[in-house]
Amino acid sequence: MPDSRYRWFMLALAALTHTFVMGMPTMSLPVLFPEIAADLGLTLVEVGIIWGIGSLTSIVTALLAGAIGDRIGAKNALMIACIGVGILGAARGLSSSFITLAGFTLLFGLVPTAISTNVHKTCGIWFSGPQLGLANGVASAGMALGFMLGSFLSATVLSPWLGGWRNVLFFYGAVAVIIGIIWSTVRSGPEAARSSTPAAPVSLRHGLAYVSRIRSLWVLGFVLFGIGGGIQGTLGYLPTFLRDAGWPGPLADSALATFHATSLIFAIPIALLSDRLGIRRQILLVAGLIIATGIGLLAVVSGPAVWATVMFAGMVRDGFMGVYMTYIIEQPGVGARWAGTAAGLTSTFSMLGTVISPPLGNSLAAIAPNLPFVFWSALAFIGAAGLYYMAGMQRPAESRSIA
Repeated sequence: MPDSRYRWFMLALAALTHTFVMGMPTMSLPVLFPEIAADLGLTLVEVGIIWGIGSLTSIVTALLAGAIGDRIGAKNALMIACIGVGILGAARGLSSSFITLAGFTLLFGLVPTAISTNVHKTCGIWFSGPQLGLANGVASAGMALGFMLGSFLSATVLSPWLGGWRNVLFFYGAVAVIIGIIWSTVRSGPEAARSSTPAAPVSLRHGLAYVSRIRSLWVLGFVLFGIGGGIQGTLGYLPTFLRDAGWPGPLADSALATFHATSLIFAIPIALLSDRLGIRRQILLVAGLIIATGIGLLAVVSGPAVWATVMFAGMVRDGFMGVYMTYIIEQPGVGARWAGTAAGLTSTFSMLGTVISPPLGNSLAAIAPNLPFVFWSALAFIGAAGLYYMAGMQRPAESRSIA
């Protein structure tokens, strides 16, 4: 059937959107910061502000981004969001000072949350049943690939080739706009193609009110607050921690890239395992415990053991997110129809964790350099506890999706 083949094209486009519009531009900033700081005269504190300030606006827009996708359709939301990411992301290259860079970054934070929520909504539209986990796993692998490529290529290849950090941001912006144009040409979904009458648009207020009454989504948001906050804090601090421990700069940065590379390798196998076993909550719980344990071990290991610990913690990161998004869609009353709003609700918790966790953890470094990892590990363990709590709640048959 045409839909059967076309959905794999849609999945490839969704994964590549994660790679080129989200993953690579996001991880380009940490490796470009030395060049940006030298050009604009930024202090280390100002660099930290730039790294986190976009999450402030993302907290506000995460819920609305998913709801808008449910109202106007995932493909239209992705078209608008990709073009917005491209324009506002490129605008950061026009910055002449800390204030202008912070302002452009704050504006840029308005749109990226719409990408991930609607990419996973697209997976829910085109895939169902035992293949939904695989689809979300492939989409998450696209993000992991972007993280890895962005950290590897942005500073060492693209910046010298294109002539500096500003042109790197312009380049990523142009790529995002092109992908947004591609989204404008694709089909809305198999249901829309078969229906003689279009589905009624979803009211934003009605969608938000409806989804907010699904109790399990609040618990899953708490899970992402803890585990996502622990990961975000760790990734931001790890290169600095290793440098202060005597590691050469490139080697310390390679530890971060290794985290993402290991995550990429395991993302799809973990998704396939969740499809085959049909026990998504249990897989999420185990993955969450692995992440929390790996973060905690970073507080006590040194030397070559750091590499093993980084790979241990990283191997389930994007696999966790792929299964997590599938589990959201499979919650009773969600399905593909409300997937964007539901993902937006939980993403709001994630953005809150992203803003709060890094500064709280970093402040503990004044007491002991390894103490931040203890804090972030505890936060991830608390998040994982939410998955254990869900065992007593009503949940769907985890091996099938609910439309």
